[in-house]
Amino acid sequence: MEYSIVAILALLILLIINYDILKTKVKRAAYRAYRRFLIAVAAYFITDSFWGLLYESKLIAAVYADTVVYYIAMAAAVFLWTQAVIAYLNENNAFTRALYYAGWIHMFFDIITLIINFFIPIKFYFDKDGTYHACTIRYIALFIQILLFLVTSLYILIFSSHPDNKIRHRHFTIGAFGIVMSLLIILQTVYPLLPLYSIGYLLGTCIVHTFILERQKEDYHKELEELISRDKSQQMELGSTRQLVYTDILTGVKSKYAYMEAKLKIDERISNGELKEFAIVVLDLNNLKTINDTQGHDAGDNYIKESCSIICHQFQHSPVFRIGGDEFVVLLEGEDFANRKELLEAFETQMEENMRNGRAVISSGMDEYKPEENDSFSTIFERADKKMYDRKRILKETKN
Repeated sequence: MEYSIVAILALLILLIINYDILKTKVKRAAYRAYRRFLIAVAAYFITDSFWGLLYESKLIAAVYADTVVYYIAMAAAVFLWTQAVIAYLNENNAFTRALYYAGWIHMFFDIITLIINFFIPIKFYFDKDGTYHACTIRYIALFIQILLFLVTSLYILIFSSHPDNKIRHRHFTIGAFGIVMSLLIILQTVYPLLPLYSIGYLLGTCIVHTFILERQKEDYHKELEELISRDKSQQMELGSTRQLVYTDILTGVKSKYAYMEAKLKIDERISNGELKEFAIVVLDLNNLKTINDTQGHDAGDNYIKESCSIICHQFQHSPVFRIGGDEFVVLLEGEDFANRKELLEAFETQMEENMRNGRAVISSGMDEYKPEENDSFSTIFERADKKMYDRKRILKETKN
């Protein structure tokens, strides 16, 4: 019973500490190979736990069958360990090729000897009292396993050096796994009825989990945090760049680039039938060229900023765009659209007063979206622009 308890505990610990890698289909070849190795080790633990129970119960036929599966699982685990090491090293040299073929040879050797064992007990047998006896081939197989684990460990520790400290640390861990397994297999040959092989795999997988998988998770999280931090910085830089591009430097309102994007979005909303109420106000500054020519461009810039301030104050709830040197556009939706006529009348009244007082004068024209006419942004703009020029002409005539 004690024999089985060790194998059961080893199985539970393996499943618990390697839950993530066992449940997840990983992409990296080394992880996939190690995952297959863990599955084989889990199968070995299961057969080992049954072996102790069946052996104590003297169920010879059942324990014989379990012993066959036990040896197959053992051979598969050793074979898959060699494949995991090859995938981890990711080297194409004489050693990895030799290890590849040695793993296959060991696997076939165990299977063939198990088949022969059905007829001639060359690997193990049970006497008439139900006592297990290991044969010579069993020890030869264990010797081959010791060589595979030990040679692999020595190669990784001595010859497969690496300048990166983290990779050297992982090499040392894999080497330690092989050495632990070699020592426990040697002890298993001396004490064949003790679960030392299971203890070896338990210690080895715990070592790999603690010193490779967990540290790689930490490294991954650090890299992820750095990537997130870098992404945030890039987003902030993009946001700052976007803010510069989409903002008119002189006035602080939206730029022509922002206007072009808004125009495309409105056409898309019109096409999709999402837009129901919408109007455009086109505005043009009167006398800007005269001010630039007679007073200089600084005075012209102040005139533009003053005019922009008047526009923004009048249309407080709508986006204002500067689309040219003296041209502005306001897009009316929501509250400003509902009050569009009152807002435009108040604006025109103020312009007439400004003209009398010598302040900034702005011509304006407004037109709205008419769903029944299948309007596009451009057709609405053209109607509003025409009204703006009509208003400019009226203001000039009034002044004269």
